[in-house]
Amino acid sequence: MEIFLDTANLDEIKEIVPWGIMNGLTTNQKIFSKEKGVNFREHVSEILSLVDGPISIEAPANDVDGIVKAAREYSSWNEKIVVKVPMLANGDGLRAVSILKEEGIKTNVTVLMSTNQVLLSALAGATYASIFFNRVRDYGDDAERVLRESRTILDRGNFETKIIAGSIRKPEDVVEVATAGAHIITIPYKILVQMPYHQKTVETLEEFDKAWVEFKKGERRN
Repeated sequence: MEIFLDTANLDEIKEIVPWGIMNGLTTNQKIFSKEKGVNFREHVSEILSLVDGPISIEAPANDVDGIVKAAREYSSWNEKIVVKVPMLANGDGLRAVSILKEEGIKTNVTVLMSTNQVLLSALAGATYASIFFNRVRDYGDDAERVLRESRTILDRGNFETKIIAGSIRKPEDVVEVATAGAHIITIPYKILVQMPYHQKTVETLEEFDKAWVEFKKGERRN
């Protein structure tokens, strides 16, 4: 089980990296759009300097040639870069993944909503397959079932493709996708920073602190 951070914000990355729990990072066009007034390549370079792990960057194209062109460029910047490829209804995304696999370029097939899409991604040679957990639910499907089925198929088929569970909206989602079989969970900063907190933990630590203060007051001095 691995945790990725779902952000392109440098301050968020700098805060989370020292926790020692972050194995990689994911982005997309919407995430990058929140970073106003930055140069794309320079910003990616700054992210690369902070993160010791795979960094997913999406190819902003919807055809084979455009995806492959962007993938070749992005992957040339650094070996840590994984190119996100959209699951297109006409199969162009899969065609692009197949080409990039032959060239040794790592891919993350994204916006997956069904087990069939995950299977096709693995067959095409994707490094990662990203299931959008809560968007599957928004559609009315059973997101946990999709994850369980996908993990079972990948394991039985001895595929190297790893499942990334994204579209995480609350801390409880993390437990659900972890138990359903995701290899990796990519979590937004605002969700991740909530996870260390539990009211009873806070109350218990306060109790221990007060007890220690009382102990020190009555401690015998040498």
